[in-house]
This record gives sequence, structure tokens and C-alpha cells, in this order.
Amino acid sequence: MNPNIELLLNHRSVRKFEDKLLTREQIETIVECAQAASTSSFIQAYSIIGVTDQEKKNKLAELAGEQSYVAKNGHFFVFCADLSRHELIGEMENKDVIPSIESTEKFMVALIDAALAAQNAAIAAESMGLGICYIGGLRNNLEEVCKLLKTPIRVLPLFGLAVGYPAQDTAKKPRLPLKSVYHENEYTQNEDEIRQLLEEYNQGISEYYFERTNGRRNDTWTGQMANMLEKQTRMYMRDFVEKLEMNLK
Repeated sequence: MNPNIELLLNHRSVRKFEDKLLTREQIETIVECAQAASTSSFIQAYSIIGVTDQEKKNKLAELAGEQSYVAKNGHFFVFCADLSRHELIGEMENKDVIPSIESTEKFMVALIDAALAAQNAAIAAESMGLGICYIGGLRNNLEEVCKLLKTPIRVLPLFGLAVGYPAQDTAKKPRLPLKSVYHENEYTQNEDEIRQLLEEYNQGISEYYFERTNGRRNDTWTGQMANMLEKQTRMYMRDFVEKLEMNLK
């Protein structure tokens, strides 16, 4: 197995970091690797905010749901969908780009571009021996996050990426069976087969939690997901994005 494949397959989230900051060289290398990611039609519709101010990190940790590792890490990146510079491009080139950059398609492009860049950043960090953890909790209160980071119109913070030197070993969490996510030629719709794969996965996940917690947990994946999805969270998101669009017009 080559080192790149081994690195990818050994990924795990890290939620406790040493009290050691990344160097400027490490930060810039991670960002450059993010920029090397594929981008739809070369649009590069994202920006990255590095948060070094400890008070801001503390506030982001609070907004993300009191996640301590948002405040305590080697460096904290916030990945944003960003079409603000594209509005400026339209002005520079005297072209009406507004209908395009306000379309659902370009919104999706910006989301995808940001995600691709972030994954490149994550892999780069892990290749340096660093640990990472994605922080979707920033979307708990995007209005406050936007105010804190002073993001302009057409810039939407999507998630954070905590990076640092791991302070603890974490177990690799089993993923769904390959057959559950990989389909050839057409989507497999055999419900009995899907149920069987999920039951087998449940057993593996239950064993993982049991061993990791010394018997305190043995929940299944389907049970965990059903409980999570039953709770309606961040349901304001559609209204927030629509409000943002209305404020542009």
C-alpha cells in the first residue's frame, strides 16, 4: 500500500490538541494545498479565514456548541463559500454577472469548491503529522458567526477546520460497507440487501463503541442516525440564505 492511500485510510477526527501553534510556513502550505484542489470552471468560489485571535476562537467555540477544541488547537480555519469577488469581476469587466452568481447552480458550485479545498487542506495537515476535526457547529448560529468574522455580502461561512498536534490517540471509526455506498451502472434499490448491510454495519459499530467506552456504549449506527435526524436542527438555514439573497437586491 502506498503512503498516500495509507494516510487516507487511517483518517480519524482529533478533538484534543497539544498547546502548540502551527508555524506560518505550515499554515501557508496547508492553504496552498487547499488552493490546488479542483475547482469548477476555475471559478475558485471560496475563501478561508484563519482565526488566531483567542477571544474570537473562544466565541466560535461557544457558538459551535461549547466545543473546546475550536478554542484550543494549533490553528483554526473557517471555509467560506465566496462569490463576492465575482461580483467585483463583473464590475471590472462591465458584465452583468448578478443573475448567474445568484443562481442555485453557482451557490452549489461555491459549496463544492469550498469542500474540495477543505479536504485538500485536511490531507495536507495529516501528511504533516497533524490532526484535524471538521466543525459544522459554526452553522448553529451563522448570523453571529458572520458578525464575528465580519464576512461581506456573498460570503457564507460553511464550517471550520481545527488543526493541531494530537494530544491523544483516537480509534479509527468504521465506515459503511463499500457495497452500501458504491453502485455500478445504476443505483441499487434492493431494500432487503440494504437492510442486511445496515444490520451487519450496526453490529460492527456497536462493537466499536463497546470497546472504545469499556462497555458504557453499544449503540447502533441506524439508531444513532434516527435519533439525530428526528431532532430538527439548524432549520433556519433556508430562511437565512434566502434573507441573505433578499438583502442583495
